[in-house]
Amino acid sequence: MTFHPVVLSVMAFLVVGGMARVLVGPTIWDRLLGFSLISSKIIMAIVVFASMLERTFLLDIAIVYSLLGFIGSVLIARFLERRTEGEE
Repeated sequence: MTFHPVVLSVMAFLVVGGMARVLVGPTIWDRLLGFSLISSKIIMAIVVFASMLERTFLLDIAIVYSLLGFIGSVLIARFLERRTEGEE
């Protein structure tokens, strides 16, 4: 018995929660956290699809996507931190 559809539906529900955090988040840091949450759920969905289709190259794509997401989050956080330091 495979649980792939159940896992994908739970991840879709969690992406909706991340989108709510991005749209409603009172601070920019909450919105950045929401984007990171969405990115991690997309990575997990790619891994589940790789498992379903038995295609290992999709795992490489997930690794590259996770590295880009991490670097992007760090760069945005550094940009926002420097911007707020300049305003004070």
